Amino acid sequence: MILANEQRRAECRAAGWWGDTTLSDMFVANVGRHPDRMALIDAPNRNDVAFGDPRRFTYAEMLAEVERMAGVLLANGVGKDDVVMVQLPNISELVNLYFATALIGAVISPVAVQYRSHELSAMIGIAKPRAFVCATRMKGCDHVGTVRPLLGGTVRLFTVGPDAPDDAIDLSTASAPGTSLAAHQASNPVSADDMFTICWTSGTTGAPKGVPRSYNHWVAISPGTYESARLRDGDIMLNPFPLINMASIGGVTMSWLKKAGTMVLHHPFDPKVFLAQIATERPHFTIAPPAVLNMLLQDEALLARVDLSSLRSIGSGSAPLAPAMVKGFQDRFGIMVINLFGSNEGMALVTGPDDVPDPEERARYFPRSPLFSPPYGDGRAPNIETRLVPPKGGAEIIDNGVSGELQIKGPTVFEGYYGAPEQTAAAFTEDGFFKTGDLFEIAGNGRFYEFVGRCKDLIIRGGVNIAPEEIDQLLSGHPKLQEACAFPLPDPVMGERIGVAVVPRAGEVVALDDITAWLKAKDLAVFKLPERMFIFDELPRNVTNKVMRSDVRDRAVSMLKMEDRTLEK
Repeated sequence: MILANEQRRAECRAAGWWGDTTLSDMFVANVGRHPDRMALIDAPNRNDVAFGDPRRFTYAEMLAEVERMAGVLLANGVGKDDVVMVQLPNISELVNLYFATALIGAVISPVAVQYRSHELSAMIGIAKPRAFVCATRMKGCDHVGTVRPLLGGTVRLFTVGPDAPDDAIDLSTASAPGTSLAAHQASNPVSADDMFTICWTSGTTGAPKGVPRSYNHWVAISPGTYESARLRDGDIMLNPFPLINMASIGGVTMSWLKKAGTMVLHHPFDPKVFLAQIATERPHFTIAPPAVLNMLLQDEALLARVDLSSLRSIGSGSAPLAPAMVKGFQDRFGIMVINLFGSNEGMALVTGPDDVPDPEERARYFPRSPLFSPPYGDGRAPNIETRLVPPKGGAEIIDNGVSGELQIKGPTVFEGYYGAPEQTAAAFTEDGFFKTGDLFEIAGNGRFYEFVGRCKDLIIRGGVNIAPEEIDQLLSGHPKLQEACAFPLPDPVMGERIGVAVVPRAGEVVALDDITAWLKAKDLAVFKLPERMFIFDELPRNVTNKVMRSDVRDRAVSMLKMEDRTLEK
């Protein structure tokens, strides 16, 4: 299926961002150059999470497994442009399946292991897959039992793992005729403009939306990570984010492909296992949520036992970064924290040490016109065009300190939601910019953007707009807090007031006065100070580890109602 119209394709190719190379082409080329280099390593706790002993593949061994899987898919009716929906954790079978589908020109659609029939039925209805792949064993889940009633008579069930059910094709052990793959490839050439993935938005505010992306989309977005993180040929990369979204695919996997590196898998996130893998596998690059990096830097006893010396850089994002954390890793360990702001739709804001050497600025700002090397061109150029527009419309914002919605277009940006023309029309402007829903301000005398929140997350207190992420970021350095999340509380007088949910550090007692005093010391405007505080054991997160601000608010409102009922008694 061709995603791009002719004019867009010509523009992206002329600028050197799009070309003729698919991800399977890149992988096979790496095999040819480095057949004996280690390519892929399972997490040591694989059997606890799913099944089987951890596996390690050289590039040559991985190609053999990828070709076997591709042959099994072909032998069982999966061909070019067919959608293969996959529900697997970060185990080697998932990575191999990505490249098996690429070899035959099929479309892979990865879904979160936490999803159940409610989400899966909607996604299956949208993507209409030819096949569904899941594990026979997954801790806390029965994926086979959940998905089987949803498949109907047209979707083939494939499984990996022991004890495959009778109605499934066992992708772990099945074989296929050796000539079928070559014959298929000869008669079904794959273009770099073809669709390769359908990833999914989180669906937290409604029905899930499928985000189709071509091989060229992924190639265009990848320099943001491997150039900013200064990655080198053969680098080892630890991947703890699920292989379903931009950070894991566009950040780690594409960097791994570009640098013919070694990818070390990890999932679900377990700090002890993660740190043990840093000690044993000696990665040069990894990604981690801000809360984990904050926790690690604040735990002196843990730091004394952990050897981070192999790491040169760490990517982090999905929430504002604490300037003290970014500075701490650089000053204490010489590790550069890369500030990443991405989305499945193609957002690609990245701040690395070459663009912003000062670590505290790097935590807060993104270059408005970041320059990268086009994969098929010369020199350096921006891979994304941006502008700020008032959330309710109006002229483009050009002044510092004025909040506006970031709108983007360029070779990294998708063309529209899968099978959803109305949602696509609502998401794009008439001149082709994608409306991200993210609020930014121009900062640093026009050089930077600074993230201030989501359009839908604004707290409107007495008619004044307040971005909760600003409060979150300031509280991220509070010595008594592990993490915090500001949110709107309904109020009959002011419309909304400011609540804050906090997770105290072990042994700490926190009061609202501690919170407001800290924020006053940061010179935050008084009208932005939280007015109610709620103690949480942990903040609710979605499958991509982002804090669910709406869930935090709902839980806090429930706590208030419970207090009211108690007082009435």
